[in-house]
Amino acid sequence: MALILGIDAGTTSLKSGVFDDRGLQLAVSGEEYTLHTPDALRAELDPETYWRALRSTVTRALERAGARPADVTALAVSSQGETVIPIGRDDSVIGPALVWLDNRAGDEALELARQFDPATIYEATGVPAIVPTWTACKLLWWRRHAPEVFHGAARFLLVEDFLLQRLTGRYVTEGGVQCTSLLYDIRHHRWWQPMLDYLELTPDRLPELSAPGVVVGTLRAEAAAALGLPRSVAVIAGGMDQGAGAVGVGNIGPGIISESTGGALTLQASVDRPDGDPSRQTPVYVHSAPGRYLYCPVCPTGGMALTWFRDQFGEVEVERARREGRSAYELLTELAATVPPGAEGLTMLPHLMGAFSPEYDPNARGVFFGFTLRHRKAHFARAILEAVAFMLRRNLELLATAGASAAEIHSHGGGARSRLWSQIKADVCTLPVVTMEGEDAAIRGDAILAGVATGLFADLAEACRAMVVARERFEPDPAARETYDVAYARYLELFEALRPMFAAIGPAGAGPQAGH
Repeated sequence: MALILGIDAGTTSLKSGVFDDRGLQLAVSGEEYTLHTPDALRAELDPETYWRALRSTVTRALERAGARPADVTALAVSSQGETVIPIGRDDSVIGPALVWLDNRAGDEALELARQFDPATIYEATGVPAIVPTWTACKLLWWRRHAPEVFHGAARFLLVEDFLLQRLTGRYVTEGGVQCTSLLYDIRHHRWWQPMLDYLELTPDRLPELSAPGVVVGTLRAEAAAALGLPRSVAVIAGGMDQGAGAVGVGNIGPGIISESTGGALTLQASVDRPDGDPSRQTPVYVHSAPGRYLYCPVCPTGGMALTWFRDQFGEVEVERARREGRSAYELLTELAATVPPGAEGLTMLPHLMGAFSPEYDPNARGVFFGFTLRHRKAHFARAILEAVAFMLRRNLELLATAGASAAEIHSHGGGARSRLWSQIKADVCTLPVVTMEGEDAAIRGDAILAGVATGLFADLAEACRAMVVARERFEPDPAARETYDVAYARYLELFEALRPMFAAIGPAGAGPQAGH
């Protein structure tokens, strides 16, 4: 029996899944890692962490599946975007990965925004606004503030590129993961030379360009030995986690909108062209599905807001979960379920690392508003769940103005495990929410891409019919509509009212002198 592996390197964890040649998921293994945040602007990680996590999760997933490593024929890798890793001339890491959440490059983002016309940026890269997240801003920061890293690096890699190199020995990338770097021309599928020129960066310091969903090599000897796999295993570039995740829930053509609540909240709508939004507000990504694009609004702290709450205020739930063999997230959402819709007036802004789509305000901050002596921990937990649902509704409205609407939402990511959260999303957005079997959509999407690339399936449509299965459908509750319409309006008004204060304070969490 042929086996395929799907591997996705996310912001706070890496997951590997084993699938058989019919597309059945046999086992999944994940490994969390903690970002290094020395101050409010910085988010870093030792790049070797990604490789260690890949090795250990592949080994554990195969063990859990009771599978023979010799039966693995292919694997595909996807990852977060924007996070950049400097590699020296001897293929070694010469600095930390600057994770996409890192906001240190605020001045550099402003500089690039002054240098390049917004319409030109959007036409070439699909990026609506220049913020510190994008890879080009981080590279310019290195050039300005850490020239030994910028000039000492032989190549700059994104996380997928780094793992592909460790697996195959090739420095290779593709447009699905590069599309938000500000370095890649999404229309012509080549490096965007005007940005490279401004950064004083030559293409030979970047990986070779390929396409998502294709075989980029086989395992090199060192990787095969580390993983206990045959050298003949085909390695496929899966694209960004957003594109792979869309494939993993069957979102490979127009008419479907999917959302993922992992560390971030993201939405995906498959489209045929990159120029469908004349307002230039909707982010356009290169899809992992060949020949297509994704509208892909992103909000940086989706599920991460609940993780923060768990880590800072959920000691009781963490300890109880340890004793009972349960998840602390499950206990927190059970607590939230004891509170009525609207959290009795408590409203949260979940912008703990700035706001992205559609506000694009890196200075935005997290806020709890309207709490009184009546409010308990349960109210705060529910306010977080509702805040993410409000972000979802806000971006669904954005997608509708760009011509991408749907009759239901396909939900995946860790947040889809929570029935309460799915119901809140349905109620807030007044649309059915459909969760999928196996909420790790990106690794399923990777496995689908690997299966198609190696001939197990004729095409993506056939693979999705075999591998994508709906689990549960949540219909919106009409009785909650008025409450959530009022709460959503308050959420929008609160953000706009605080926008001047965000600007006065400066980059999120940093204080007015940050970066100077």
